[in-house]
Amino acid sequence: MGIRKELLEILACPKCKGPVDSTGSGDALVCPACRLRYEIRNGIPVMLVEEAKSLDFCGNGKP
Repeated sequence: MGIRKELLEILACPKCKGPVDSTGSGDALVCPACRLRYEIRNGIPVMLVEEAKSLDFCGNGKP
């Protein structure tokens, strides 16, 4: 689904207050400064630091 451009322009990372970008697949928002990924569930971005996934985690149990 993805986020409309107008909404993306006003959203900010809740941790650093910096801009976020949409992933290519549109299933998450990414903060390049914090290297965090915020999932989009049912069209709603979950902008909670506690729910964010680190981009530095490669998925094999090792950071």
